[in-house]
Amino acid sequence: MIKLLLALFLFQQPAYHLSVEKDSIKIYSATASTPQLKPIKVECTFNTTTAQLTSVLLDIKNYPNWVYHTKSASIIKQASPSDLYYYSEVALPWPAENRDFVSHVTVNHNAETGVVTIDAPNVEDMVAKKAHVYRTTASRGKWIITPDGDNKVKVTYYLLIDTGGSAPSWLVDLFINEGPLQTFKKLRLQLQQK
Repeated sequence: MIKLLLALFLFQQPAYHLSVEKDSIKIYSATASTPQLKPIKVECTFNTTTAQLTSVLLDIKNYPNWVYHTKSASIIKQASPSDLYYYSEVALPWPAENRDFVSHVTVNHNAETGVVTIDAPNVEDMVAKKAHVYRTTASRGKWIITPDGDNKVKVTYYLLIDTGGSAPSWLVDLFINEGPLQTFKKLRLQLQQK
């Protein structure tokens, strides 16, 4: 049922409202038709190019250095530089169980507009489940990277995730507000190091 709701949700844009605005990062949330689905949208501008940002986003093994609470991340299959599958485990504070997932990442570049779109829906059954780790079965991330002048890009990031398991509301709130804020701050630092 959650998979069906996720698919339907992706065809319609929900009404987002601003939740957090800090350090030129705007985080929006919306209400989904089921309490387990948590949609967010993040907007910001980076001093970089689409190629540099795409390079950082495809450097999967480096995710623990900047993606909020990422314990591990590794490529498990790569069809091409712009088509890959990766596994990640997210460390959660006790008493919640860690979460893990596999995403199928595809990168599309519009040669006319220069816009890069990175789509990352989750996939099931590519990696065996671990004991005491909750497998996220319905999620989708999407990056839209738009050139915005000389060495600047506007980024819009969408995430729709099934929180599932026994995550308390304080933990869910942490990951849909503080998580994106910290991730985007660290992403900015990653781009400065490139």
